[in-house]
Amino acid sequence: MPLPLKSLALKGFRNTLRTQNRRDFEVLSSILEIIRDSSSSFLCISWESDSSSALILEGSSRKYTTMVLWVFGYGSLVWNPGFVFDEKVIGFIKDYKRVFDLACIDHRGTPEHPARTCTLEATEGAICWGAAYCVKGGPEKEREAMEYLERRECEYDCKSLVDFYKEGETLKPALTGVLVFTSTADKESNKYYLGPAPLEEMASQIATAVGPCGNNRQYLFLLEKTLIDIDKNGMIDHAYVVFTDSHKDDSIIELANEVRKVLGLLGRPKDKKLVGPHVTPKYHIPPLTILPHSEAIAMDSL
Repeated sequence: MPLPLKSLALKGFRNTLRTQNRRDFEVLSSILEIIRDSSSSFLCISWESDSSSALILEGSSRKYTTMVLWVFGYGSLVWNPGFVFDEKVIGFIKDYKRVFDLACIDHRGTPEHPARTCTLEATEGAICWGAAYCVKGGPEKEREAMEYLERRECEYDCKSLVDFYKEGETLKPALTGVLVFTSTADKESNKYYLGPAPLEEMASQIATAVGPCGNNRQYLFLLEKTLIDIDKNGMIDHAYVVFTDSHKDDSIIELANEVRKVLGLLGRPKDKKLVGPHVTPKYHIPPLTILPHSEAIAMDSL
């Protein structure tokens, strides 16, 4: 097999692919078929043009025999994945930060009063903590997971393939070619992109938005609680995160506390049973236990 095709395959998993760009899927699928005939050992990613699903091939000293799907969640997928998976790993991705800049009109909000949910913003030096999920068992199981995620993450118009790092392994990625749903930061090309807003404005929107799956503030409070639990349980490498000056998702805590202020002014419950008022990462809060909801009840967006 010519070397340029191998090089192209290796570079491919670092690029962002839009769902509608079927040509990219077809090209990478063709490359995969060629690589399957090779005995070389390296990791690559394939996009199947018929289902738009990502399959990671684990290389060995022999030909590829195992295909697995890895998906990174940074919002509600962290506590409520909603699909069958075989392994969950807590860790982070680099050069992205979590922002509440995406509209949700079918889960935590409505078209008239959209909720604000998480998306990723490319930011050099930043890190974003979350969970990577592994789906094994062959193409059918992977396809079922992807079909579920495509419905659930319908507001996200891009898919990115990223390196994933675990605590204590900050220089070398634990996983390469992990799928993550992202969105275009452009209001003209992405109708769900709200963009940044003043803290008080975002807090007011989150405090009042409600949709078929619940209210917007619970989404924020559960995310805050989950990230605090990750920190409390010693899963964050503080030597690394302090160095990057992007640790603990302080912006999430600041936004959550601002929402509590708005709820206080409105005379509404502050959901103290979830996190308590004005929480900081230093508080020792028991780990949250929450079971995945059925798809009909809750399909929270990321």
